[in-house]
Amino acid sequence: MRPHKQSSKASNKSKTHFKSFTNTDKYHHLEWTNQITESPVYHPSVEDFKDPFQYLQKIAAQASKYGICKIVPPITSTTPTGVIMMKEKPGFRFTPKVQPLRVAKWTTNNVNNTFYISTKSYSLRDFEVMANRATANKYCLSGCLPSAYLEKEFWHAMTRGNKGTVEYGVNVDGSAFSSSSNDHLANTKWNLKAPHLSFISFLSTLSYKYDHVNSIFDVFYVSFGFRNFQDCKNQHFIGSKTVFLFVYYNQNFLFSIWFQGLTDPMLYIGMLFSMFAWHVEDHYLYSINYHHCGAPKTWYGVPGSAAHEFEEAIQHHAYSKQIISKNGAFELLAEKTTMFPPNILLQNHVPVYKLVQLPGEFVVTFPRAYHAGFSHGFNCGEAVNFATRDWFPFGEAANERYTLLKKQPVIPYEEILCKEAMHLFLSSKKDDNPFVKISFASIIRKYDNALTRLKSLDKSICISSNLKETVSCGLCKRDCYVAHVNCKCHFHNICVFHEKELSNCSCGSNRFLFVRSDLPKMKEVAKKFEEQQPIKKVGKQKNNSKADVATSGNRTGTRGKLGISSMSNKRTRSSCRLKEFKKCKKRASQCHLCAKIVH
Repeated sequence: MRPHKQSSKASNKSKTHFKSFTNTDKYHHLEWTNQITESPVYHPSVEDFKDPFQYLQKIAAQASKYGICKIVPPITSTTPTGVIMMKEKPGFRFTPKVQPLRVAKWTTNNVNNTFYISTKSYSLRDFEVMANRATANKYCLSGCLPSAYLEKEFWHAMTRGNKGTVEYGVNVDGSAFSSSSNDHLANTKWNLKAPHLSFISFLSTLSYKYDHVNSIFDVFYVSFGFRNFQDCKNQHFIGSKTVFLFVYYNQNFLFSIWFQGLTDPMLYIGMLFSMFAWHVEDHYLYSINYHHCGAPKTWYGVPGSAAHEFEEAIQHHAYSKQIISKNGAFELLAEKTTMFPPNILLQNHVPVYKLVQLPGEFVVTFPRAYHAGFSHGFNCGEAVNFATRDWFPFGEAANERYTLLKKQPVIPYEEILCKEAMHLFLSSKKDDNPFVKISFASIIRKYDNALTRLKSLDKSICISSNLKETVSCGLCKRDCYVAHVNCKCHFHNICVFHEKELSNCSCGSNRFLFVRSDLPKMKEVAKKFEEQQPIKKVGKQKNNSKADVATSGNRTGTRGKLGISSMSNKRTRSSCRLKEFKKCKKRASQCHLCAKIVH
């Protein structure tokens, strides 16, 4: 039998594919991809895996030094993602964004850097077919491509400036975790779908906790003063985009605040080379990402301690000088459309790490850790934000930066902090964690100084102590929980920190100062916190753009690989870290115990 003779057209196509795999000359400028250190990978035991927050606290000392880390669970999902979506989300469709496959040239005209909304709507199956076809057209096959090879292919495509585009389903409402009681992973606290991860743990800051209550009504009474459930039905207690719910856990009621789009999970559906551009999470929160199915993802991460150096490098080497304001690169990075090769960071001595995430694995990003990455083909992931108590110093720094930029905050930081601090004070459980105490004492001291100056500026100002809810400042967008001013000179409420504007105000007796009725109690608690954890008092800030933050990754100094103090050491991790935080005067790039944030 004569062998089958391949057609000339097919033969040329095969040679083209073979050439693309064997031609290494085009990668000579991408050798830097081999110089990026890999971030740590953790394999928790079944026992460690029971509580996500306790485990994250256990590894944070080491992992946060890399900005990102990977966690390989000992339990896997027993239900395929496609089956879950068919049964639990019939009719599911989404509209992706269209991303230009090139490194953008940032000038005063940034039209070419925008990620556009696609004109097409896809089901999950339709998107998979399209994505696999695109991969097969380029590489003959839609799978089994080496990660190192695809990393070079991605940056080669990005830097050669072609006109190709990819599609990416980003921030798609919903979850791909199963609701079935038979799915092993879905029935753990690592299920990102509410109310599992964001609400269950007592270490979760974005949940409000009350111990030893007898009924749901006691929680309402303690927290908001309502008489019964009907009085507060359908009320949004915090902000305009929140939902309240109750979870009964270990004989305790947890009152949880659900920030839509922040603590509820979102799906991310990608194709070959679809990318998530360099960004930091809103309010410098933690994030956790689970890879449900499909091709791997490559991640790059910069630790939070090097965030300032990251922004400086990008400001000088990625953006045009004509578009940089005094606030640097932060505003442009917040648009999540800036993608550039990490070799810029390597050349400027900014630490950057990478990992490859496979299906069934989690990736955690730490506070103020810039990160980016791309997909190796069709895949589906899911992500959600969360916070622990050591996040509060980062939250304070983010809050000040948002105020400086007049950026609307996503979460009411002041309200969360004050309620967490008052609950911590009233709790019967001993808690030596200093971060809430430090942040609370700082903000109350700041308010006390501002109110003193305001009263001396206008001794006839009318004071009302019936402030009961957070209001937004009309000038800087700050969420004011403790106090604010209302006058006829301004159409909106303004915070008490606008001394210049208030001194030029001509309202006179028509100006009103609203403060919380429990402010004297909060000042008393703040004073006791200062006595327990002596800190530098916050006076008039000459530069609101600077804040010192202790990173979560350096709680214990050299006491163990995972940051666990020995049983013989009587000092707590928190007290030791507080001393380290107070003593350190070095810059973030020089110190592993603190991060000096410069906006």
